Amino acid sequence: MKKLILLAFLFLSAFGWSQNAENYFDQAMKKSSAGNTKGAIADYTKAIKLKPDFVVAYLNRGMEKIKIDDLQGALVDVNKTLEMHDDNPYAYTTRANIHYKLKDYEAALKDCNVAIKFNSGDYITYNLRGLTYNHLNDKKNACADFSKAVQLGSQSAVKNQKMFCK
Repeated sequence: MKKLILLAFLFLSAFGWSQNAENYFDQAMKKSSAGNTKGAIADYTKAIKLKPDFVVAYLNRGMEKIKIDDLQGALVDVNKTLEMHDDNPYAYTTRANIHYKLKDYEAALKDCNVAIKFNSGDYITYNLRGLTYNHLNDKKNACADFSKAVQLGSQSAVKNQKMFCK
């Protein structure tokens, strides 16, 4: 009888400690907020293994990978996000940022345009598109985007406008 009680206790303990995808996702978010990027990536990966269609986990893991300069890994995750949810403006902005960092300004511009189509109130995307236009030597459109981003509340765009739109 003692063995049966012990076995039941062990089974219930293991069952109680098992984690689901959402638990790993929550842990990853906490680790990300605390600056533990590698720990966050590991937990997002565990969440994805348990729930392969966890769109937000792919996007968040991609954003964490950007922080450690794993741009190719980030691109894979964001592409997977868009494969599952092709109208996510944050995924397009994130991918535009990756392309920008990879100096693929045409691809960055294309993704910024799509993101703005879905969310015309996102100053981050306007500022990024302004920076992209600047690299493409299109000062007129760069300054127009910086102005729009400033209008929407971007402090970074204020600095960019002062620097590039004299």
